[in-house]
Amino acid sequence: MLAIHQQKQRLDELFKAAIAVSDIEMKSHWSRYLCVLVCGFIENSVELCLSEYSRRSASPFVSNFVSAKLRGFQNPKMGAILDLLGSFSPDWRAQIESATQGQLSDSVNSIVGNRHKIAHGDSVSLSIGSLTAYYKDAVAVVELLQKTCV
Repeated sequence: MLAIHQQKQRLDELFKAAIAVSDIEMKSHWSRYLCVLVCGFIENSVELCLSEYSRRSASPFVSNFVSAKLRGFQNPKMGAILDLLGSFSPDWRAQIESATQGQLSDSVNSIVGNRHKIAHGDSVSLSIGSLTAYYKDAVAVVELLQKTCV
């Protein structure tokens, strides 16, 4: 999907810029900023994948309804993503749940948890290194979603 690909490319470039920063305090700020963006990337990807699927598979009325409901999708913890997928297909839920158990699921949940702390002004101990690893796992989850919704 073009929109997901473009958002990922933008994030990849921002990660490169953040990693190149030498000042530790600035890297910390970059980590928090990128955490918020990565969380948004996950939200957008879920919405886009499922909206596109409904557009291809359902009547325009159903597709419009699904797209409208998905616009409110926030806090993309793996449990919420799995619940949403299960609403479309129990098989999808089972496949994604099986494929994301462990590290992939933990990374997505860490992104969302840190984003909540950042949004509420709490301190987070999130390095650019750990966020980069979480981001790679989030991209893997998004790719699984894209393959599932084809």
